[in-house]
Amino acid sequence: MRPSFYSVSYPMLYSVHPPSPFICRYANQLLPGWSCPIASVLIVLQHAGCGLVERSPITETQKHLLRDRFLQIGGAIAAQLQAQGYHADVFDPKTGLPILSQTGRFMDDVAVVRDCLGYGTMEIDGCSILIHPEWGNSVYPAVLVSSAVPTVVERVASRVIDTGGLIDNSTSRLRRSEYHHSFIGCGSLTQ
Repeated sequence: MRPSFYSVSYPMLYSVHPPSPFICRYANQLLPGWSCPIASVLIVLQHAGCGLVERSPITETQKHLLRDRFLQIGGAIAAQLQAQGYHADVFDPKTGLPILSQTGRFMDDVAVVRDCLGYGTMEIDGCSILIHPEWGNSVYPAVLVSSAVPTVVERVASRVIDTGGLIDNSTSRLRRSEYHHSFIGCGSLTQ
C-alpha cells in the first residue's frame, strides 16, 4: 500500500507516520531531554532537480538550498506544535542531530524513510542514498518528530504549508503561493 502524500507546487511531498520500532526503542537516546514519547514522524521529501550521488558544486548548492527550505518549513511546524504544548523537533538533514532539543544520537533520515515508506536505498562511499520511485536519487529527505499524534501533526503541517506559515517578505526565497498542496497517491495517511 502506497502512503498518501501532500504535494506542493514546487516538488515537495510530505507524509505523517507513527514512529518506527527503531525510533521508539532509541527515543531516549535520540532526544534525551524529552519527557514524553515520540508519537509521530513527519517525512518531507524534496525533489532535488539533479542526482545527489556525486559531489559537485551544483549538488552541494542544491543540498544547501533544500536543507534551508526544510529548516524553515520544519521550524514553522515545530513552533506551532510547541505552541500547542507538544514536543517537536526537526532533525538537521546534514548532521542527523536535533535542532531544537538537547543533542542526542544521530538519526539517519534515509533509514527512517526506508522504514516508513519502503523506498529503496543504495550505498555509495559509506553514504546511504534514497531512491524515490519517481525521482530516483534526485530526492532530499528530512524528518521532524513530535509527541503529538499523527493527525495533529498532519493538521499543523497542512496549515503551515497552506497558509505559507513562514516569513513572507522580500528576504524569503519562499512565497505564499508555493505552499498549496493537493492529495496524491493512495492508502492511508498514517500507516
